[in-house]
Amino acid sequence: MTTTETSPASTEVRRRASEAERAFSVTAASSPETRVAWLQAVADALDAHADELVAVADRETALGAGRLRGEVARTTGQLRLFADVVTEGSYLEAVIDHAVPSAAPPRPDLRRMLRPIGPVAVFAASNFPFAFSVAGGDTASALAVGCPVIVKAHPGHPELSRRTGSLVASALRGAGAPGGVFALVEGYEAGPALVDDPAIRAVAFTGSLAGGRALHDRAARRPSPIPFFGELGSLNPVVVTPGADAATGARLAEELAGSFQLGAGQFCTKPGVVFVPEGSVLEEALPQHVGGGAAALLTPSIATGFDEGVRRLAATEGVSVVAGRLDALGPDAVADEGARPVVLAVDASTLAERPDDILTEVFGPVTVLVRYTGDAGGDDLTHALDALEGSLTATLHAAPGEPVEPVLRRLETLAGRVLFEGWPTGVAVNWAQHHGGPWPATTSAHTSVGATAVRRFLRPIAYQSAPAGSLPEALRDDNPLRIPRRVDGELVLP
Repeated sequence: MTTTETSPASTEVRRRASEAERAFSVTAASSPETRVAWLQAVADALDAHADELVAVADRETALGAGRLRGEVARTTGQLRLFADVVTEGSYLEAVIDHAVPSAAPPRPDLRRMLRPIGPVAVFAASNFPFAFSVAGGDTASALAVGCPVIVKAHPGHPELSRRTGSLVASALRGAGAPGGVFALVEGYEAGPALVDDPAIRAVAFTGSLAGGRALHDRAARRPSPIPFFGELGSLNPVVVTPGADAATGARLAEELAGSFQLGAGQFCTKPGVVFVPEGSVLEEALPQHVGGGAAALLTPSIATGFDEGVRRLAATEGVSVVAGRLDALGPDAVADEGARPVVLAVDASTLAERPDDILTEVFGPVTVLVRYTGDAGGDDLTHALDALEGSLTATLHAAPGEPVEPVLRRLETLAGRVLFEGWPTGVAVNWAQHHGGPWPATTSAHTSVGATAVRRFLRPIAYQSAPAGSLPEALRDDNPLRIPRRVDGELVLP
């Protein structure tokens, strides 16, 4: 349905966006200490209500109390990490070039830094009801740099969204944040209305490729286009070399099974395509680790997509089932009983011929083995890798001394995070993390996890020949914020 100026959703979004716009005049000028207090207050409130929140989340998502409790801790850890980022200050990228009148031509005094972009719309995700939802990393990173936030709640966990939103709003009020700095809206119509609203200056989205692409295009069609930071889809390829398979194939099979079945396969970093040598130890050992009971999926639409996606893959010429049972599928069975894991396999030559039929992400507990011939630098594997689009991650399992540079260089072009050994279903929240990748993994070069997630909601401003009293504190000669800066070309630490 198209939003209109008279629809209830549009009216509510307009009211909230106007409040956020007024709040921005306060938040843009707020001190680092003030914003740190906001973030810490929200983190403390969520920790204090963790038991209550986990119970609500488990009721709505069936993800399990253990998984959800860990996710609450990750969420509050993110908030505190961004408090550290604000305190440390290098995120501002402060640069000072003093005037050089004797230069030809003369150089004026120029000082540059990053400033908050304005009110941000955040679309909550279904698969991480805390860490990528109402108080997740998008909200935390935007608030950290002084951007008011309006969150579009995900319909998969409405009660949790409302309760989390209430706690966030109360904590911010208690910490002295201005009214309008945070709001929650619900309903399908609220999404397009948020993207369209002239007060919104950026959008952060985690969800489906189709939904994200529609909103991305909508943001670009605005009279004043705005950046859209979307995480949309990712196959997260894994390459197992002949040497690694021979040495550790049985262990890798067990680890792969754990990774692609984790959380019923509903992780954005699930390994969805795994390249293995023909006749691999991994493929032989994998079936014994796949199966067990059915796992509930998060929403009816995810259940339908899983059923249809696995059936479509299995019906593709050259694709076979190596673990799991297709007769356990069916839209009613998956929706009512849950999804049972499936492993499919195909030759690399077939993949290269039919990439559009095979290389489509299926959300849920399924992965595709791609059998290649020759070594890891051979044409069979190389041509198959050439068929891949961008992903959040790429993983390489190789034995010591194997010549893997050509494969590694190819994986670097495909993903934002390259893993050696290990598995991608685990995203550390720290200063070095990058959770992004080439299209369709994300729509930008920025990350949605880790310290530099704040960069999405900042824009550069240069001040030329400004009086000292008119400069932001970060650009004053006496450096009252005590932050790292580049002064006349030299990095200067406080």
